[in-house]
Amino acid sequence: MSILRSMLFVPGDSEKKMAKGGSVGADALILDLEDSVAASRRPLAREMIHEYLKAADRSRGELWVRINPLDTADALRDVAAVARAKPDGIALPKCNGPEDVVQLSHYLDVLEIEHGITQGSIAICAIATETAAAPFALGRYKGAPRLRILTWGAEDLAAAIGAASNKDAAGHYTAPYVLARSLCLFGAHAAGVQGLDTVQPDFRNPTKLREECNDGRRDGFLGKIAIHPDQVAVINECFTPSEAEIAHAQAVIDAFKANPDAGTLSLDGKMIDMPHLKQAARVMMIARRD
Repeated sequence: MSILRSMLFVPGDSEKKMAKGGSVGADALILDLEDSVAASRRPLAREMIHEYLKAADRSRGELWVRINPLDTADALRDVAAVARAKPDGIALPKCNGPEDVVQLSHYLDVLEIEHGITQGSIAICAIATETAAAPFALGRYKGAPRLRILTWGAEDLAAAIGAASNKDAAGHYTAPYVLARSLCLFGAHAAGVQGLDTVQPDFRNPTKLREECNDGRRDGFLGKIAIHPDQVAVINECFTPSEAEIAHAQAVIDAFKANPDAGTLSLDGKMIDMPHLKQAARVMMIARRD
């Protein structure tokens, strides 16, 4: 499965916004049935998403659906309504741990059989820091069925613990949310799935978005979630290796290929060793988006 640099949230009850979302270059859309849709409009949104999934050009990007939390009555209704149209994946909010992923996977097992869909083809993205219990489970996701992406959320976590704010006076996340972000990143790598950084809510601030994207890529995230179409181009750019990065990575790989018995080498006047080779291979993987 390919790396997703950008996933754009789109309200599932807005035909206009879904149509626009498909044209802005996001690697994936997340058609939303949770926070951006009023409860009274969810039945309509389910049908709108179902129709969009059936008609959309899948070559422009993957199509995911965010359902409501598993402990709500809407969750199973959401999954049953959209699974028949074969979304690429389901985004699971308020995920408390791998047990929730297993439960959702069981739902999808049944629905795929019922609708003649290839078993296991609908993936799962766990939004895994939105409850007070969730951070304690971030090291246990390895082997969770269908899990492809682990991401985190700061807004719901702040609400869950009664915080006045999740940022300090300078606009940086405070300690609890830095911890949640770090645990999500470690958890994703431990589970062997893609780590995706959370949203930048101030969509009118491209400078802050770029700063967060660069920090995320530096730290080991492979992409970021967008909440506005204008954020997509910046995210894609920041999470795509530059030509210079690719050239350097290839030079590192070539140097070790030419010296297979060497543990350390000199390149451009600097020492390189196995961690540099591993990082170079990662840059090339990201560049190929595989």
